[in-house]
Amino acid sequence: MNRYLNKNVIVTGGGAGIGRAISRRLAQEGAQVHIFERDVALANEVIAELEDFPGSGVAYEVDVSSDKSVQAAISRIDSVDVLINNAGIASIGNVEATTSEEMDRVYRVNVKGVFHCIQGVVPKMRKQGGGAILNLASIASRLGIADRFAYSMTKGAVFAMTLSVAKDYVKEGIRCNCICPARVHTPFVDTYLKEHYADRKEAAFKELSDYQPIGRMGEPEEIASLAAFLCSSEASFITASAYDIDGGVTNLR
Repeated sequence: MNRYLNKNVIVTGGGAGIGRAISRRLAQEGAQVHIFERDVALANEVIAELEDFPGSGVAYEVDVSSDKSVQAAISRIDSVDVLINNAGIASIGNVEATTSEEMDRVYRVNVKGVFHCIQGVVPKMRKQGGGAILNLASIASRLGIADRFAYSMTKGAVFAMTLSVAKDYVKEGIRCNCICPARVHTPFVDTYLKEHYADRKEAAFKELSDYQPIGRMGEPEEIASLAAFLCSSEASFITASAYDIDGGVTNLR
């Protein structure tokens, strides 16, 4: 498929997990992928993986929580056809366990990071007559999840920003949607299990998998497939929508 030939795509947090899968998928479809990554070494690893694909990639060392960092990177890109806000961090704890410092830490990346990137690309998209923005929200933006107070707050904000941007720019050809995944099997999950459940990793992995009624976690490539569709011309009639990709969690639990 060549849906992204000659398209410039920004993927934040594109060096690992879901972001890596999205970067690879869009390069396979011909995109010039601009990976914004705090750990630029990870981004460069992905860029090396794209050498045999129809598309290509460029790595940028970017801290999405910093407006200056984001603006400096975006200024190096002539036009932006697609922005995928994937970068994010986790937080565990209920409202009593969450400190003010923790709220600020998660907010800076998960909310202000999305804000900085959208604010940076919208003028370019308006000038060129349109574009597509896709935000990675979560089932946490739609459901109550135990011990995820700060994280859920930020993903709720991502959902709201999606609707706001879609409404404000629909007449200018800019579409904005979001994806709401349940648990996805990424290196983060493996590290989490190793750190917190070293004595019972297999049992804990099964518990995390069984949370999804379908009986397993999602795979990064499955999220990438949905992202590739929603940001393509095949989805030109879709905006202001939130897509659950959750193994049945939202409607079957």
